[in-house]
Amino acid sequence: MSARKPARSPTMGGVGEELTHSDFSREHRRDYRRKVQLSLDVFETMLAQSSFDFEKPLTGMEIECNLVDSDYQPAMSNAEVLASIADPAYQTELGAYNIEFNVPPRRLPGRAALELEDEVRASLNAAEVKANNHGAHIVMIGILPTLMPEHLSGHWMSESNRYQALNDSIFTARGEDIMIDIAGPERLSLQTASIAPESACTSMQLHLQVSPADFADNWNAAQVLAGPQLALGANSPYFFGHHLWSETRIELFAQATDTRPDELKTQGVRPRVWFGERWITSIFDLFEENVRYFPSLLPELSDEDPVAELAQGRTPHLSELRLHNGTIYRWNRPVYDVVNGRPHLRVENRVLPAGPTVLDMMANSAFYYGMLRALSEEDRPLWTKMSFAAAQSNFMAAAQHGMDARMYWPGLGEVTPDELVLRQLLPMAEEGLRRWEVAADVRDRYLGVIEGRAKTGRNGAAWQAAAVGAFQDRGMSRPAALAEMLRLYCEQMHSNDPVHTWDLPG
Repeated sequence: MSARKPARSPTMGGVGEELTHSDFSREHRRDYRRKVQLSLDVFETMLAQSSFDFEKPLTGMEIECNLVDSDYQPAMSNAEVLASIADPAYQTELGAYNIEFNVPPRRLPGRAALELEDEVRASLNAAEVKANNHGAHIVMIGILPTLMPEHLSGHWMSESNRYQALNDSIFTARGEDIMIDIAGPERLSLQTASIAPESACTSMQLHLQVSPADFADNWNAAQVLAGPQLALGANSPYFFGHHLWSETRIELFAQATDTRPDELKTQGVRPRVWFGERWITSIFDLFEENVRYFPSLLPELSDEDPVAELAQGRTPHLSELRLHNGTIYRWNRPVYDVVNGRPHLRVENRVLPAGPTVLDMMANSAFYYGMLRALSEEDRPLWTKMSFAAAQSNFMAAAQHGMDARMYWPGLGEVTPDELVLRQLLPMAEEGLRRWEVAADVRDRYLGVIEGRAKTGRNGAAWQAAAVGAFQDRGMSRPAALAEMLRLYCEQMHSNDPVHTWDLPG
């Protein structure tokens, strides 16, 4: 995920600039708190008065990737690889074995998605050639399965004030080491003195530009969808050699960035990786919660006077509010941004892991955008028929069990993901994409992948676990089986065949 920095997409006007400080005084923190509150007040005024850009809504995508060497072990070489790629669309991530690809934003109608699929594949293939020159390969996967504790004990972090400041702030807030404790088929329990395990979590983030009036419906819809979305897309069953959840990334991310010692958890202090706790009526609800509940982690001050900017008819950048918002890791995050002097709002969906193929990720995004359109425009929305707690329970069940999860759905009761998707959600996604004016053959291509995944019950996590099991049945050790699985994964990743059609070791 991107605990390492606020949501950043240079092509969509991001907020991931480097920090000028890595430590902050008490006075600095006090001034930052005042500035965040002031920015929140200005944002409230803007929502009532300002003209936000949304007439031609853009979608955006960020893909976090891993680097591996010829033995499919983590390659701590992102600085060299990025220098060779020399494309501003590719950026560092927290770990020296991570890079991020920011996909240029575009509109949804017509055949735009097919063009995007071709462009993403071409860009990643070109980046792979450059990475090969440094003995590295690029892998799109939720958690790199060959990553082991020894890889994160040395120089694992990318060079950056931001990452170091984030690490230091989390541990200052905690006052003690972080405990990673994840149950599953093979429970993992360990202590860590840095946020290094968080670097293992690599995701695909989807952005949708929306109007202030439509934001709440789209965010609520994204929260309803999070469970089924994750069950279909799970791709992170292994961490540090242990077989854990279908989407271990969800729980690992939450634990690896937790600023709360046990006493604060017991008091009910909210975690910074947060599903939320209620349906909303405005985007302001989310920003207000963020300011009310969460102390600052990176209190960097700007020179902007947002009140004066607004009074003079300019668009305030609200840097402090955006930076603060970027250190609270909602699975569906609200984003305020400014591009070419015009403010806009986005829902940033952070639910899905990266991979397995570009086609799989395009299918996941088409399903998401189609479902969001259909759910957000219903006369009697689903979130009026189910509790927020039920949506959160669905999300956690999907993270643990993937396609074997059981979820609650209004009108159906308890249901499995395959039944829910095939009976109800695919027709809704089809209708939503039709309303987006997506061409029929494009709808068929991507929703056909979702249908295949639902019918076979095979997502990335299921394929990984089955392949490792097959290699171990041949007598391989777990580390050898993970490396061989990843080799086969990479081979089929480059084929762009969807994961539900992938061969397993015979």
